[in-house]
Amino acid sequence: MVALLSSLTVFLCLLLPAWGCQGAQCLNCHPHHYRERGTCTGCHRGNPASKRKNVAHHLLIPGRYAHFTMGKTPAVAQGNRLVEQLACRRCHVIGGKGNRLATPLDSLLATRPPGEITAAILSPAQGMPDFKLDEAQVVVIVNALFAEVGKGEKQGRELPLVVHFEKADKPVGDVFSRKCGPCHRMLTMRHGLLGAGTIGPNLSGLLTPFYPSTYAGTKRWTEEHLVLHLHNPRQVSPHTLMQPIVLNTGELRDLKAIIAAQE
Repeated sequence: MVALLSSLTVFLCLLLPAWGCQGAQCLNCHPHHYRERGTCTGCHRGNPASKRKNVAHHLLIPGRYAHFTMGKTPAVAQGNRLVEQLACRRCHVIGGKGNRLATPLDSLLATRPPGEITAAILSPAQGMPDFKLDEAQVVVIVNALFAEVGKGEKQGRELPLVVHFEKADKPVGDVFSRKCGPCHRMLTMRHGLLGAGTIGPNLSGLLTPFYPSTYAGTKRWTEEHLVLHLHNPRQVSPHTLMQPIVLNTGELRDLKAIIAAQE
């Protein structure tokens, strides 16, 4: 009978938090704060029914990542500015908007703790730019990402995520890898990661609306702009270190096709 009553109490705490069980087992270890905001899990996720730390803290959102739960805070605003400045949507879907070249972040945030996402940004995977951010900057970015979840329109059909397996002795045959790859990298949906250089900017999503407007300083990149830049980079950007890239008609056609396949 005692066990039955105990189970019933936990069930009611989870189902009806307004009855005074906002913290459930959380308050055995943590002081109550922001009582007016409701349950602990409303801001921090986790499992309030367990006394076991590893279970109670499953997918926990620590306080520094929970600013997004309090509305338009300075942390969220700063994070949004960085998301736009770094053009994260050129590869990721955030708030329902962005290219699907890499993992959609809206769904990732539901299955990964924020600390794991922070570590992934600080030590990026192959193909992801290293933005040289400090941990404080990444924390506000993660807050901004959480704030965007659920804002976008639901997609009628989720596109499959294409996985590319690379061989160590893969021949370098495509025109991007030969002509652009020594200085640039580019993630594409059809061809995977191309190029190995980090001297020049990452070109993932170059011809999409989510790439920064850096052609001649303020314009979006188009195929025409790309051709002009390849022919005479310093005519477009006087201080660039990039040399002219000589391409024949077939190579130029193939390069434009590869870059256009990023969408």
